[in-house]
Amino acid sequence: MSPLVEGFGALLDPTVALCIAGGALLGMLVGAFPGVTATMAVALASGFTLALDPIPGLAVLLTIYVSANFGDRIPAILINTPGTPASIATTFDGYAMARQGKAGLAMTASAFASAWGTLVGIVLLMVAAIPLSQLALRFGPAEMFALVVFGLTMMIGVSGGRIVKGLMAGVLGLLLGAIGRDPITGAARFTFGVPELSEGIPFIAAIIGLFGIAEVLDQILTHRASAVKPVTQFGRWFPTRGDWRRMLRPLAVGSGVGGAVGIVPATGGDIAGILGWDQARRVSKRPEEFGSGSLEGITAADTSSNATLGGSVTTTLALGIPGDSVMAVMIGSMVVWGIQPGPSLFAEQPALVYSIAGIMLVATVLTLGISLLRMRGVAKLLELPPHFLWAVILVFCMVGTYAVGNNVFDVVVMLVFGLVGLFLRRFGVPAGPVVLGLLLGELAEGNLRRALEIGGVGNIVSSPIAMTILAVSILALVVPPVRAGLKRRRASRATASAGEGR
Repeated sequence: MSPLVEGFGALLDPTVALCIAGGALLGMLVGAFPGVTATMAVALASGFTLALDPIPGLAVLLTIYVSANFGDRIPAILINTPGTPASIATTFDGYAMARQGKAGLAMTASAFASAWGTLVGIVLLMVAAIPLSQLALRFGPAEMFALVVFGLTMMIGVSGGRIVKGLMAGVLGLLLGAIGRDPITGAARFTFGVPELSEGIPFIAAIIGLFGIAEVLDQILTHRASAVKPVTQFGRWFPTRGDWRRMLRPLAVGSGVGGAVGIVPATGGDIAGILGWDQARRVSKRPEEFGSGSLEGITAADTSSNATLGGSVTTTLALGIPGDSVMAVMIGSMVVWGIQPGPSLFAEQPALVYSIAGIMLVATVLTLGISLLRMRGVAKLLELPPHFLWAVILVFCMVGTYAVGNNVFDVVVMLVFGLVGLFLRRFGVPAGPVVLGLLLGELAEGNLRRALEIGGVGNIVSSPIAMTILAVSILALVVPPVRAGLKRRRASRATASAGEGR
């Protein structure tokens, strides 16, 4: 039996279908509530899915991942608040369309654009994953170390312009990743006499704390009554033939931008959505409409941000480097199930890749149907008091964390990391590099030490692949601040010239 038939055949299990349906409903609800991110939802669900077999468990997590990127467009359009970071660019034109009485059209166009972008990403996963993994099979310890460094620096490089703070967060994650057993000798280190730390920081507990508990605490401390009321006049729902013609070009632009951006580790839908929106504006015949209610703008943004999903999964499975924060969380669950993302996955479990693609395909079609049929009802959820949601999330965080290992220590770790996450938020330090450092620290250290034992520093310097990847990693750190400095200098010169002209 071919891997393709075996992989898609695994989805015929009724349990998998039930898991996809449950994940779709949960993901839509997650996306519809501002501030409840897909990363947080997947981290929370991870604690409950570890008792399932790998395919049903992945069905829940992947479907939440897909469907949250549909539901998050609803608050972006109706109350000008992104449901998740991936829908930031949706607010550029979505809310303006809603204010013009076109909320229904905006949400329907967004749903179709999101579905198309996700399908493009799935095709990319099926086409590019195996060639990428075959290339990675040539990697030795030196190349793998460079690749891990690349993943870390890319996460830091897209930390919202906070590169120094991103570096600090990455170093913190690496230090936390050093707790536990030495990757070479197996000796316990930095455990401070706590036997539960001999296997390292509990990953699921840490991420639930950093993303779940920290988010709830931050919302509780900063909550205030919203000054923006949801739009209640939806207007017409379905695009006309002329609307579809206008949507074709931004669909193509968004697909290309999102597919390319998704392959780069740690560059998620938020960045892709903004880039796709900007590129569509550049090639549009009506660029002046962008930002004030453009159907082309919302189409390009949502196509691009959702097209990154397949690329992110491709990078994660083929290289073992998380494509975004959701994939960083999901890798932890995969490892518990005995699935090790990386080049060897395609030799050992080739059918799994097609099962993952099939799950995402079914989830996309199902979520599109839910979006078109139940969008008005989901919009009503925006009127619920937020404190009900906080209580539910806190309970599920604690129960889910305890369920992973039936250990109260994990719950304590979760609460500690919740406070750490809140502290990081208050000082503008991104949590993403902490998670990536915690996850990849052992992998980076192990490969570096193996490379040095094989041939010293020369083993790394003599590898063209390793040096190229390390050079790109350095550029990812150096170029953004240099570019920002040059931009400030040009702005100051322009201001000085204007002053002299007066």
